[in-house]
Amino acid sequence: MTHRLLPDPGRCVVMGVLNVTPDSFSDGGRYFTVDDALRHAHEMWAAGADLIDVGGESTRPGAERVAAEVEIGRIEPVIKELTSAGVRISVDTMRARVAEAALAAGATVVNDVSGGLADKDMARVVAGAGVPWILMHWRGHSKDMNSLANYKDVVSEVKAELCERVDEALKAGVSPDAIVIDPGLGFAKQAPHDWALLRALDVFMAMGHPVLVGASRKRFVGRLLADKDGTPRPPDGREDATAAISTLAAAKGVWGVRVHDVMRSLDAVRVVAEWERV
Repeated sequence: MTHRLLPDPGRCVVMGVLNVTPDSFSDGGRYFTVDDALRHAHEMWAAGADLIDVGGESTRPGAERVAAEVEIGRIEPVIKELTSAGVRISVDTMRARVAEAALAAGATVVNDVSGGLADKDMARVVAGAGVPWILMHWRGHSKDMNSLANYKDVVSEVKAELCERVDEALKAGVSPDAIVIDPGLGFAKQAPHDWALLRALDVFMAMGHPVLVGASRKRFVGRLLADKDGTPRPPDGREDATAAISTLAAAKGVWGVRVHDVMRSLDAVRVVAEWERV
């Protein structure tokens, strides 16, 4: 059973990424101004996105943090405008203060890539608001995460660490049906770890919570598609492979995929839904 505030379109949910940042790995500040962000969000919503995930702080490898006030200033006007137009919004943040501001502006889901580890106050905010909380597997901030990609058994370790995050959320009063889990592809992971986690999606689904997969344009996809000289394919050239992963994830039964190109992945999950229709 999914939370009443989570989209439930009868197929895999497609979450559109909206980076209101100057330094994201995937779109390099393309939607940094309010007008550009709103235009792109409306394009994704018109294309059929079930949720627009608005973030004001880059979490690319090596990224430096920005002040909470800066993060709020980037996303608050965008969220207000979009929710007033009926667009369903999740906020991509690790900070309780930012989550509070986003929820006040109309967001209905908190997507926390730190799984509650970056800000101990986040659980209180989410529990108090009664909104869904996406808990991603995380081991440290962007500037440090590459050095933290050490595993003996990545699937069992990520599962165990996610179980800890879920237990802490439940202790804080977050409703069981408000929790979504995300194995955190690319975050403190090397390419073999990412592929191992994708192959083991059923392990995470067996935890009893909806599962979100965020593979879109990530490094492990670029490395798979590298040219003959070994140069990874640039982010914009990873969309077809991303849609292929969306297809496989939807066929596994995940709740949702978080993507930059909504239309390709929406086509993919629709094919899966029709394939499986009785």
